Amino acid sequence: MIKNALTLLVFAFTLSGFAQTQAEMNKTASASFQEVDAELNKVYQQILKEYKQDPLFIKNLRKTQRLWIQFRDAELDMKYPAYADHHYGSVQPMCRATYLKSLTQERVDKLKIWLQGIEEGDVCAGSVKTN
Repeated sequence: MIKNALTLLVFAFTLSGFAQTQAEMNKTASASFQEVDAELNKVYQQILKEYKQDPLFIKNLRKTQRLWIQFRDAELDMKYPAYADHHYGSVQPMCRATYLKSLTQERVDKLKIWLQGIEEGDVCAGSVKTN
């Protein structure tokens, strides 16, 4: 919790050096999330290509990705419920985008394991290729 708050503060201060208005900071945060989301899509497509000979894995990857998107959206709704009274003010889009970026980066890092592989000899490698 403290780590997320500190990350948000650092992010907000970093953005404030480049963007002068809240609208600009919101736009910058959104663009930052879009970059990580594009990376997620790229990694996902690379995994599909690299593991195309394993239809059961591909089926399960697609299933988990759909479920992860549902989880991500529910997690965002839990953190920032859609109160009708503009509860969060003009900073809400920046906060939401920052949280989305964080969740998405975690997913990218997790999926990259299937591209990078793990050390040979790991008896629990499962579907991850070994090096």
